[in-house]
Amino acid sequence: MEIVSMPSEKMDRATLAALYEETFRNFEEGTITEGRVVAIQKDRVVVDIGYKSEGIIPANQFLPDELAALSVNDRLQVYIEQCEDAEGNLVLSKEKADKMKVWEELEVAYREERQIEGRIISRIKGGMMVDIGVKAFLPGSQIDLTPVKDLDALVGKTFSFKIIKINHRRGNVVISRRALLEESRDRKRQSTLASLTEGQLIEGTVKNITDYGAFLDLGGIDGLLHITDMSWGRVGHPSDLFSVGDKLEVLVLKYDRETGRISLGLKQKTPDPWTDIATKYPEGSRVRGKVVSLTDYGAFVELEPGVEGLVHVSEMSWTHEVRHPSRMVSIGDIIEAQVLHVDPQGRKISLGMKQTAPNPWDIIQERYPVGTRIEGKVKSVTDFGTFVGLDEGIDGLIHISDMSWTKHIKHPSELFKKGQRVEAVILRIDKEKERLSLGYKQLTPDPWETEIPMRYHVGDIVTGTVSKVADFGVFIELDSEVEGLIHISEIGQEGHARLEDTFKVGDSITAKIVKVDCEERKIALSLREYLQQAASEELEAFHATQGDVDHSIGRLAQHKESPTPPSSEPEGQ
Repeated sequence: MEIVSMPSEKMDRATLAALYEETFRNFEEGTITEGRVVAIQKDRVVVDIGYKSEGIIPANQFLPDELAALSVNDRLQVYIEQCEDAEGNLVLSKEKADKMKVWEELEVAYREERQIEGRIISRIKGGMMVDIGVKAFLPGSQIDLTPVKDLDALVGKTFSFKIIKINHRRGNVVISRRALLEESRDRKRQSTLASLTEGQLIEGTVKNITDYGAFLDLGGIDGLLHITDMSWGRVGHPSDLFSVGDKLEVLVLKYDRETGRISLGLKQKTPDPWTDIATKYPEGSRVRGKVVSLTDYGAFVELEPGVEGLVHVSEMSWTHEVRHPSRMVSIGDIIEAQVLHVDPQGRKISLGMKQTAPNPWDIIQERYPVGTRIEGKVKSVTDFGTFVGLDEGIDGLIHISDMSWTKHIKHPSELFKKGQRVEAVILRIDKEKERLSLGYKQLTPDPWETEIPMRYHVGDIVTGTVSKVADFGVFIELDSEVEGLIHISEIGQEGHARLEDTFKVGDSITAKIVKVDCEERKIALSLREYLQQAASEELEAFHATQGDVDHSIGRLAQHKESPTPPSSEPEGQ
């Protein structure tokens, strides 16, 4: 029997052709498929995807680490760029396959609202550029819950983000970190509010500092730690105790569920140290403390945490005039002081530094009784007097009225200069007010008691120099530096001429003494009486030079009857 093989052979060929064509039916350009690595060459990787020819991927599409780890028979996701190029080669792309895969994953994450990881790679206008597999835009408003001052510091850091907008066709992706932070904050807020009760201890992070307190983030909700609830002691400013970012354990003092306001306390975690303060620091006791603050009026000293006392500037030294506490102490100094007064209700303790040393005023009266001569150095010169320092550190005042018995002192600088050593006499000691009065003129006897009454008498004519011109008269400096006054009523000046226009300092003036008052220490002079007396004396002197003259009528008549003497000249001439 003859066997016919041709039809069967034709069917086999047709079937093989159909099967062969079927292998190419699913390979379309622009799609992703899986392939097997069949060769790794220097500049390319050969991949078999089941096509009639093997595909080629340029080696530069692999990272160095990826290429080093790649082996024959490894499976890869590849992108079909061309089924046949000009040379009939199948052109594949790993790079495009990776990107398409990333876009697919990003679109899934966007639809499912899942968070993604990304690394900030650069700062651009309006925000930051982030690598999430593709480049995505992070707007500046979506970086954090609060504005970020230093954006450059974020470059290179990795964060979680949420996709808020995606367009594969245009290649645009907009992401947000703020959205995730807000979601986290809301979850924490709900959790915190559900468990928050007054009296509860809770940990918070300092979020913001103001003049009146510090705001703490308690976990999605803020609470206020007021400055008065920070410490039992005095707090100048919250920033003296805390910085933004500090973590604190605080006590919930009050929680208003209607307004959402939370008041916090830190000092309430410890007992109030002022409860038995009067017993702990009785008045008159000696204490040691640390200078923690300086003001214009004194220094605050910490005796223990939460307890501070004030050393007023007037209580720092017995002898020195302290203009500012910084001249005596510095912040951080450990000082010894005496408790002067305790006010538990007002939470105040008054301290004194000078009370820890002997009071020189206690012995000043014994060492320097009134009338004692002392020597010291001029400390300062003022309009009203000169301060002289004694060896004990006490300053005495020579008042301007105690500088000269007779001379009119306009300013103490006429007699004294700073640093000059002078002698003086103790006049008065006031221990309560801590004042020492000195006298300079008392070094010599008072000339008004003996010398001046004996030298100057009413009616005497004296000559002196104009030392001062006032509205009410002219002061004349006489011998021995004694001054007399010519009152304006004793000038005898005619018209309305001003004294300053008539008399000049340094002019020599002669006048008559009309009064010597030793009790008031004044000598009154008169220019008018002197001029009158001088005119009268001149008239008398003139009459004295004329001799005795007969002014009778008979003598005058006799003079008229006497003949005229004959002329000696010849007639006719």
